[in-house]
Amino acid sequence: MKAFATGALSVFGHSPTLAISDIQGEVQFSSSSLEDASLRLVMQANSLKVTDDISNKDRQDIERQTRDDVLEADSFPEIVYDCPRVSSVQKLSEGSYSVSMNGELTLHGVTQTQPVAAKVTINADILRATGDFSILQSDYDIRPVSAAGGTIKLKDELKLSFAISARKQA
Repeated sequence: MKAFATGALSVFGHSPTLAISDIQGEVQFSSSSLEDASLRLVMQANSLKVTDDISNKDRQDIERQTRDDVLEADSFPEIVYDCPRVSSVQKLSEGSYSVSMNGELTLHGVTQTQPVAAKVTINADILRATGDFSILQSDYDIRPVSAAGGTIKLKDELKLSFAISARKQA
């Protein structure tokens, strides 16, 4: 996830990149088609970690503020993406597909429809999916963080990207 700084002093601000370290999920699909595929991901809100090369103090401050003030992880511990069926599938080549999903994202206690496009590859018992999408924090009743008396703040839009691997279970 990438958050972008804005404001009068944003040139000196930090646009942090965060990763979710605690994520579990399930992908279901038939071996012959992704048309009936479904996806459910559950991420722990308190598992966001800054991946940028910054000082330990800045890292701890950003992670604490994200966890406590932005996501309010004690009140809203899970971020869930639930897509019971893909919207469309386009075969790109053998084992490679372009997939559109229109699932429900629950974040900060608010559920919104969230379209997501992904490139999916299937090789033997492994499925890999990559993609990106954007959300507005305000759609989820999240107030963008500000610092330095409001001269540095994060933009409302967050850019999220993902790379997911799933292994077939018997």
